[in-house]
Amino acid sequence: MSNDVLIIPNLPRVPAKVESMKRINMIDARLIEALVWRLKPTQIQTHYGISGDVLQKSEGWKNQATKGKKANIHISPPSINATKDLVHIDLAKGILGTIANILTIAQSVIKNKSDFQAIADKCETIREILEGATKGATKDDLQGYLGHALTQLNKSVSRINSNVESSKEGFLHRLLSVTIDRDRITKWEKDLDQALVLFGTEAITGIAVRVEKLSLGPRDNARGINDIWYCPPAPPSRPSMFYGRGDLVAELTNLVVNDEHIAVIGPGGMGKSSLAKAIIHEPDITKKFADRRYFVTYDGLDPSTITFQTFMTRFSGALGMELAGADPVRQITSFLRSASALVVLDNAETFEEAGGSSALREIPPAIAEIADWITKNIPPLDLSSALEAFFRIYRPASLSNAEEEITNLLKELEFHPLSINLLANAAQQNSWSPLTLLNRWKDRHSAVLNHGEGKLQSLSYTMQLSLNSPSVEKLGEDGQRVLAVIAFLPQGLNEALVGYLLPSLPQVDAICDVLCMQSFVYRQDGFIKMLAPIRHYVQDSLLPPDTTCLQEIRTFYYRAVRLCWDIRDDDADIIISDHLNIEHVIAFDLTHIPEDTYYTCRRFLECLEWHLPRPTTLSPAIFNIIENSSAWEPKAYCLWYLGSLYFTLSQFKEAIQAFQAAEQLYLTVGDHEMVACCISPCADIYTCQGRFIQSQQVLEDLQHSDSWQHISEGQKARVWFFLHRAKFFTFTTSADELFVNFLDEGFWGLRSKICHWRVKHFHGEDIVQVETHLEDLLLQCSSTGNLDPRRDALEVLAEVAFCGGRLSGAIHRLQEIVEMYEGHDPNNALWYAVWKAVVASNQGHHDLGREIIHKASQNVPFCALPSTASFLHRSYGSACVELNAGEYDRAVSHFTATIEGCDIQGHLDFKAFSIRGLGEIAFEKGDFALAAQRFAEARSLCTEMGVPPRKLHGIPFDALPERFEGWTVFVEGRSPFTNIDM
Repeated sequence: MSNDVLIIPNLPRVPAKVESMKRINMIDARLIEALVWRLKPTQIQTHYGISGDVLQKSEGWKNQATKGKKANIHISPPSINATKDLVHIDLAKGILGTIANILTIAQSVIKNKSDFQAIADKCETIREILEGATKGATKDDLQGYLGHALTQLNKSVSRINSNVESSKEGFLHRLLSVTIDRDRITKWEKDLDQALVLFGTEAITGIAVRVEKLSLGPRDNARGINDIWYCPPAPPSRPSMFYGRGDLVAELTNLVVNDEHIAVIGPGGMGKSSLAKAIIHEPDITKKFADRRYFVTYDGLDPSTITFQTFMTRFSGALGMELAGADPVRQITSFLRSASALVVLDNAETFEEAGGSSALREIPPAIAEIADWITKNIPPLDLSSALEAFFRIYRPASLSNAEEEITNLLKELEFHPLSINLLANAAQQNSWSPLTLLNRWKDRHSAVLNHGEGKLQSLSYTMQLSLNSPSVEKLGEDGQRVLAVIAFLPQGLNEALVGYLLPSLPQVDAICDVLCMQSFVYRQDGFIKMLAPIRHYVQDSLLPPDTTCLQEIRTFYYRAVRLCWDIRDDDADIIISDHLNIEHVIAFDLTHIPEDTYYTCRRFLECLEWHLPRPTTLSPAIFNIIENSSAWEPKAYCLWYLGSLYFTLSQFKEAIQAFQAAEQLYLTVGDHEMVACCISPCADIYTCQGRFIQSQQVLEDLQHSDSWQHISEGQKARVWFFLHRAKFFTFTTSADELFVNFLDEGFWGLRSKICHWRVKHFHGEDIVQVETHLEDLLLQCSSTGNLDPRRDALEVLAEVAFCGGRLSGAIHRLQEIVEMYEGHDPNNALWYAVWKAVVASNQGHHDLGREIIHKASQNVPFCALPSTASFLHRSYGSACVELNAGEYDRAVSHFTATIEGCDIQGHLDFKAFSIRGLGEIAFEKGDFALAAQRFAEARSLCTEMGVPPRKLHGIPFDALPERFEGWTVFVEGRSPFTNIDM
């Protein structure tokens, strides 16, 4: 799946180790040399074409240099200086001068003749090798291995000379000493010997160069290896369409210029080749490497059949070289080492996968040892760049309001560059309208991304190349089984659970490693995942997960769902970590094996509500369950739990839809208790929306239905509680008649008693008496084990304190409620935190109010969705804070957002509150006509809700401060509204 490259400027002489060469995109000029340095002496003969005579000659030097030296000392500084006069290369002369100095000092400090003989032998060997290696050499030869060998030798002998000189100084200072340590002499021997080994290898190579030059004859030799055969090709042009990579290009360019070695990795189609092409045209790159920038591509080669010759021919062709002779490695290396060069190897995985040549198998580990690689994983595009790339190609006559849908489509592609390019081209070439494009993608998915041959024209071509790679083919059917599973699971495979999920595949970890290396999949946040375009291809082209794997996954996940409860434990952790996977398996099973899935489905919804409240994609699958006599009741339960989840999320529209569908099924099967369980939350939602008349209606209809006679006393108490709460806000019933039914019925009885005193307070009952009763009831709440009665009591006590002008007391009570819910019910915590913020702003602490809302909102991600009641409550509360602060423009913005959210959800109360708020701002600014218009709209909503205009704000915390009196003036018909014609 990867097209790979390497960049290595000015490679260090001794290769460093690296973990892996995987996904390489840019390589330094010394790649081939590094390969050679890994070869054994016998391999040097094979790869360099050095004849046996040459090798024999080199061995002869060594024999001659050491012959007869055990008994006599024939070497002396004068003899070395004599050789120096015969050498025409200045670098070699300098080395011989240093050797003569080493010998002179050694002779003065080493009194033992045998010890001195060992040092003398080494010096003589170096002298003779230098004499033979440089005989007839020219300055041109210094550009290749000979020059490098001499440079390295010069460094070595200079270092040894410094050590010897320091020993001489120490000896002279001691005066009394007549000998030098044997250990130090031994060290000198080793140092000289290492210099000989290093130089000997390179010197043999240098001689081989000249031998082959002679064998080529006068014509070839006259042309020279570095200039006549070299015709530099122009590097590929910078991509014409290249978006969203500016920062990455700058980062990698800086690394290359500073001689860092970069391995660029990522799935196919991510734009690695385009990135490399862009980098080689950066000004800093062209300045440093000039025309020595090369792009070698191994695209289109079959890894199973590629040979070393094919590899080298492709390499030399990109360099503009015409190879001659039997040793391409030496020729290319000699050329590349002549000056700084930058080589791009595209599709480097081709030779990593190759198995047809033993020589080719040397390349990957050699590359791995060249240097310390900096690995860069190429990310997808960002949204802005993806849209820019898409619409640069696709130019529809009109978007027809489809821009949002296309944005979602690109998100579905996970901003994969190649897929975006292919999709845009398909739409443009076929003149598809945005609607047609969306329909084609919905119907065909990855097939839309194939409209030509080659990796740049077809996603399937890119995929098939990787599927045919030897490492993937070796995995056999198990590899494709794992691929199918990862593509099936939206989150991918949980690495910590993979052994439990797929026990029939004991090698699954090793398989995933190979798939990661091929970039079919990637690791992220503990999961082995797959990019969307690749997932679509696998789903469209390969078989679905086999029954064995599916059953194993189902067994493990379903067991966790069945064992999970509201307490956080290991099973709950599995639900939280793998929730999308579990959800997908359940949706799949509801279609294929519904009878075995109903119970798990409803339990999973309950687990989500407990541990991870969020919208679910199971809704369509649940609503689409085929209704027959055996499915009515289990479908009804799934719908009820779905409604309960959406109720918790305060997505009331979806909750009502689910509850009403469940109600009809429960009526069909005669489960009257559950009918009431569906109607009661709907009535509660209507009340929350300010639809008090509608709430009363559905509850009274239930009381007059046949079901009423069949439901439990507890359920009846619940219905009476919700009915009286709806009547309370309409102020059509006296306080003495509300919340007086079923007072002895435990939970609902206690809540009714609390709400009864709340009504008393609203109808003017003595505050002291109200607080006394509420404090007594608050003490009783501790024995119930349920938070709702305690919350109710604290809420009413906060209202009493607020209305009595004790704002700090109100904040204290509200904070007690927030603390009750913090950590386990962020929606409720947010609700009361908003009221706390409003009270704080009434105290003049406007910044504190803003901070309270901001902090509480961070724990409720869905409060940013206009489809939730939490959004409305937060938005309206923020408007009140800004209104109190005198920031009218900000307040208008929040009021307007609240109204728009109310239109989405069908809320009447927050809409009326917000329109009244806009009217107050207009009134403050003296725009009485606009204020009258707003107030008239609010009065109309009061009529629809069944609320007296003077009692618009049934809850004190939702009311605006008394100084905003425009609404009161309007309702009473006082000036300036007496002459306004509405």
